[in-house]
Amino acid sequence: MPGPRKAAISFIFFTLLLDVIGLGLIIPVFPQLISELVGGNMSTASQWSGLLTFAYAITQFVFAPVIGNLSDQYGRRPVLLLSLFGFGIDYIFLSLAPTIWWLFIGRIIAGVFGASFTTATAYIADISTPETRSKNFGMVGAAFGLGFIIGPGLGGLLGELGPRVPFIAAGVLTFVNMIYGYFVLPESLSKEHRRPFEWKRANPMGSLMQLKKYKGVGGLIVAFFLVYIGGHAVQSTWTFVNIEKFQWSNSLMGLSLTFIGILIASVQGGLIRYTTPKFGEEKSIYIGLGLYAFGLLLFSFATEGWMMFVFLVPYCLGGIAGPALQSIISGNVPKNEQGELQGALTSVMSVTSIIGPLLMTNLFAWFTRPEGSIKFAGAPFLAGAVFMLVSAILAARTMKKDSFLNRRSKSDDEPEIQIH
Repeated sequence: MPGPRKAAISFIFFTLLLDVIGLGLIIPVFPQLISELVGGNMSTASQWSGLLTFAYAITQFVFAPVIGNLSDQYGRRPVLLLSLFGFGIDYIFLSLAPTIWWLFIGRIIAGVFGASFTTATAYIADISTPETRSKNFGMVGAAFGLGFIIGPGLGGLLGELGPRVPFIAAGVLTFVNMIYGYFVLPESLSKEHRRPFEWKRANPMGSLMQLKKYKGVGGLIVAFFLVYIGGHAVQSTWTFVNIEKFQWSNSLMGLSLTFIGILIASVQGGLIRYTTPKFGEEKSIYIGLGLYAFGLLLFSFATEGWMMFVFLVPYCLGGIAGPALQSIISGNVPKNEQGELQGALTSVMSVTSIIGPLLMTNLFAWFTRPEGSIKFAGAPFLAGAVFMLVSAILAARTMKKDSFLNRRSKSDDEPEIQIH
């Protein structure tokens, strides 16, 4: 790989890394900031958190196809830099917010411009050769794991100085990365490979409608959807549940999220290389979804804070299910439709980011409200376990009915979206 191409790959890696670090920085202190602005308890704050996540997710669902199509017309470089600028503005809004509505403005801005991952992966595809494509796409998972190890731990420590300090740090990181990219990042999409912007191709519903054509894998796609919904029990309520039940500090919250990052990186980056050949894809799905459900069940009934760290082990080991499920879906779709399939699955994930946070945060709020007769802060985790079990049953019925494992057609070189 030529020197300039290596430099571009390095920049993209650090862009993704800093994005995840920036996200990780604010997670430990977000409940505290929301509670400070609305003057309520964790139950009330969780409801607002769900609405904020909904505002971000629905905006990104609408605008991500638009941003992606703009990058096909104007190139990756300007869109990537614009995306970083949007995230920087978001963090500044969050750090200065005098009212909860400022947080909504910031989240909407981030949703509009939040295409850094999408554009960065398109950039990787532009500059990769067939021999290096899989390795280069592997950087996305590596950046996610490493960023989630660094970000939450640092955010927890900075949060001890005040709930707004991590937002300032995230904004500074983002703007520094944008300025660095302005001077060193070359354009990856040559003018002869660009195409005019078309609104009909930038329609977010279009990719979802394409799922109708994959009738054979419909059951697995629904299982894929349910896994992501169940995963929002942890993604959307982890901080609220542990503050409510165990009064965790910002630093301890950051430590727990760092531990999650280490486990995810270990499973996604190493363990699945051994478990998939040993168990096979079908058994990996059943074992992984079973471990997800078991971990969530343990979370829901934990009585001591240290138990949450122990129970993270079986939960994160459930990550072996995602790559196997994705591989079987992809293996039963023709090679010339893989890009279309991956785009449709990305849209499915966007929809779960709209539904999941609202469902899980409202479950937490209902079972922790002061006037409630039943107090059960772990309710979202129990619901997540049910989603995982239903997903496993649906996947088993689909594969038994259609004999998926006898109809593989996927090239080993094709990159996959992995469930974390």
